[in-house]
Amino acid sequence: MYVRRCLVGLTFCTCYLASYLTNKYVLSVLKFTYPTLFQGWQALIGGLLLHVSWKLGWAEINNCSRSDVLTWLPASVLFVGITYAGSRALSRLAIPMFLILHNVAEVIICGHQKCFQKEKTSPAKICSAPFLLAAAGCLLFSDSQFDPDAYFWAVIHLCCIVTLTSST
Repeated sequence: MYVRRCLVGLTFCTCYLASYLTNKYVLSVLKFTYPTLFQGWQALIGGLLLHVSWKLGWAEINNCSRSDVLTWLPASVLFVGITYAGSRALSRLAIPMFLILHNVAEVIICGHQKCFQKEKTSPAKICSAPFLLAAAGCLLFSDSQFDPDAYFWAVIHLCCIVTLTSST
């Protein structure tokens, strides 16, 4: 059981990093000018894989009414904002810098859940938050390729993530 959990975690991390490396390569090296189209293609493939998983019985998907779908419209708009702003930021920032700024959203969400929703938070998460914030703060002073436009898009990306996660 322990080995299986490790393999699942390792597989997730590998796929997570591979997706960012692929996106960075396409956006920066290949100079792809339609990042939303590229990530829309990725979302389509993900949706098809989810549908195949449902047909094979690996995932459970319930049928939704039109009103159920309309309630997700604001979240869908925020997702488009996350995709667009994230693509703009990723095309201009180094991957480690983008990932640190991207993960600051976890700290903000954790703080929101702890302070406003009174949810229990693990001590490990609480201890890791200051380190992540310190890394993000130091990052701004050590970025040799500082690009204000990239950080603007990174902040927009971060705000969309926090808004989407806090509203659901």
